[in-house]
Amino acid sequence: QVQLVESGGGLVQAGGSLRLSCAASGRTFSDYTMGWFRQAPGKEREYVASIRWSGGTYYADFVKGRFAVSRDNAKNTVYLQMSSLKPEDTAVYYCAAAFRGTDWQLGAYEYWGQGTQLTVSS
Repeated sequence: QVQLVESGGGLVQAGGSLRLSCAASGRTFSDYTMGWFRQAPGKEREYVASIRWSGGTYYADFVKGRFAVSRDNAKNTVYLQMSSLKPEDTAVYYCAAAFRGTDWQLGAYEYWGQGTQLTVSS
């Protein structure tokens, strides 16, 4: 099984950058697709980005060109580099692990972290 812990959230001004990290435990970490999701107050959780065990990356249209997802299998860590941040990006960000399934579907993910808060000020 996999345990996930997000970190790196905080307060940042609009237009700024921040990197989120997701530390994972488990010998089979490299076998999973790792995804990032976010949820703002009063809104449903939405897909942000993901990276497959093969290294391929995928993004939601609203963050493409601003965010970049990467992974370091040796460190059992996944990253989300965020640039040109907007107040609309304010949310709790979650990382998740999927052994198989479609990257952008919540139901594909078996393991979830507790989330880290990002607040973007105007």
